[in-house]
Amino acid sequence: MNHKLTLIAAVLAATVPARAADLVLASKDSPPLPIIVSADAPPRTRNAAEVMAGYIEKISGKKPLVMLGASSPAPDSAIWVGVQPEVKALFPKVDFDFKHPEEIVFAANEKHVVIAGRDRWDPKHMEAKGRLSTKTGMQQEYGTANAVYTFIRDQLGVRWLWPGEDDVLKQASISVASMEQHYHPQIRARAGLFTKLELGDHKEGPDMEWARVQRLQLDSMEIDGGHGFGHWWEKYSKTNPEFFALQPDGTRSPHPTPNNTKLCESNPQVWQQWLTEVEEQLRVDPTQRVFNVSENDGYDFGHCVCQDCLAKDHPDGEKFTFRWRGKQEERPALTDRQVVFANTLGRMLKKRFPDKELYVQLLAYGYSRPAPIAAMPDENVIIANVGNFAMRGKKERETPMKQHAEWAAKAKHIMWRPNLGNPAGLSWGMPDVPITQLAEDFRFAAETQCLGLYFDMFWYHWSTQGPLYYALAHLAWDPKADVAALMDDYYQRCYGLAAADAKAYWQLLERTRMEFVVEKPSPFRAFELPQKYTAELFAQAQAHLDSAAAKLISADEKFRRRLHFTRCGFEFAKLAVDTRAAMQQFEASKGKDEAAKARVLANWDRTVVMQKEFPPYAINWNATFHTPGATPGGKRDKRGEGLHPKSPLTPYTLKRMQAAGLE
Repeated sequence: MNHKLTLIAAVLAATVPARAADLVLASKDSPPLPIIVSADAPPRTRNAAEVMAGYIEKISGKKPLVMLGASSPAPDSAIWVGVQPEVKALFPKVDFDFKHPEEIVFAANEKHVVIAGRDRWDPKHMEAKGRLSTKTGMQQEYGTANAVYTFIRDQLGVRWLWPGEDDVLKQASISVASMEQHYHPQIRARAGLFTKLELGDHKEGPDMEWARVQRLQLDSMEIDGGHGFGHWWEKYSKTNPEFFALQPDGTRSPHPTPNNTKLCESNPQVWQQWLTEVEEQLRVDPTQRVFNVSENDGYDFGHCVCQDCLAKDHPDGEKFTFRWRGKQEERPALTDRQVVFANTLGRMLKKRFPDKELYVQLLAYGYSRPAPIAAMPDENVIIANVGNFAMRGKKERETPMKQHAEWAAKAKHIMWRPNLGNPAGLSWGMPDVPITQLAEDFRFAAETQCLGLYFDMFWYHWSTQGPLYYALAHLAWDPKADVAALMDDYYQRCYGLAAADAKAYWQLLERTRMEFVVEKPSPFRAFELPQKYTAELFAQAQAHLDSAAAKLISADEKFRRRLHFTRCGFEFAKLAVDTRAAMQQFEASKGKDEAAKARVLANWDRTVVMQKEFPPYAINWNATFHTPGATPGGKRDKRGEGLHPKSPLTPYTLKRMQAAGLE
């Protein structure tokens, strides 16, 4: 789809009366066309049809009837959701033989509209255990539901700005011209872009609904962002110690912790036990298709030194420092070893289940970030590349982008799975909004045949980072989207007459952020925020917001509400920077500067008030300013270091965070 033309069409639809040949969906002079959903439609498709009916009512004042299956006789005019027998007769020239995963189509003639897509589901298995809640209405492909949400956006002109805040252009009449549009998304695993908004992560609310209508949540490839064997030590160490990595001291002990324990990847017993576990997983959920075979975290510690495992390492691989208890050694990268392991398991999987489309997933992470030299990933191996070029400075991006391209040249399936960290206060809730750079990154990912995303992670500070999330949602659906046009539309729809001032505000913050990551190449630059986010900068940003407010004095209340939401984010950003500035004074005094300490604590008191005063979703208070340096379980809160007197930044904490790879 041409996004620039789509945006223009949406604006024109609000101002131009229907042409004689256009099909009127709803008007003040006649009842709205009924929405006819396939009789066997799954729950997510039915829900999408109800959402569309609700938006037609919001736009026109009239709500269409939603019917499950056509009446007899069928209506003379209707909106058809899903491929139904009647549809093929009404649209004889439209190809409903979907050849691509998640392919969608919508078409209109002088009497009917059809909105459909490729759907795959097993009626016996539409629920599964999620991280915190039950996944319901599960499908393997949700083509029709995503087609409906695309139609609502592109043809009805609805925008979803942030959770609970949509923008609707009210019209006396809704019409569509005769057309036919097809599309299928390249990126099939999209839910991992915002990991906390996936099905089953928590109870469904406005934030999860936002991810759904943006066509993120209902994707067609499940990807695990973590590691594959964290439970093995507890489960098998007593009965099968030979499953685990041989250490230089002759033991097969956990190192550095049980959850980080590595396997003996050349052991056939390990392979067979893995396959046994897969068989059990498929008995519980026959719809599962991807199985994680990535080694446990702690990539520089504890890898197997048995002769069979070492023989899989290519001698020409990039050299790294490996560590074991009491020993370290320079050795080649683990990439070839781990690709051989993944291929072995993938082949066993294919042999055991020849009638299923199943995959193994391998993280290209740590000492397996470089592409393999001799081993080539099989066709059913998905490489999840932890390519940390997202949101980094120019020099930081060079190596991970090169590695990503080299992996893409060798692997049939590649996904992009960056660790985001806290590059410019991202997790703290600062306006860390590299929209232009991430648009370039998505185009790069698309050019390297990327089929999936898993970002670890965004923290859902909508008042300070919302425009970035909006852009990313659209890029996940179409990585070639015209982001400049997309964001101009966003500012116009969000802020109305104040669009130019709001755009200037956000672009100022984007430029500042981009300058900061170049000037401060350290991954811990966020601790130096006060050096870049100065009083002069905040005065410029304030001037843009004040100019916007002046233009909205007599505007629709929704625009003033949205500007207030943005202002809340600005006030929070100033407080975060002031807190860090006071903490720098406190740290420099080695904890003796009582005035600096009092200033920090006063800011923390202010955040308690902010939590009560700010609109929902403005700041994620579970991610920042939520604990004075320690979690309820007693573990130190790494992401709160340097923001509270109980958790100051010290050379020791900086060294510890660097070792833990906080970014």
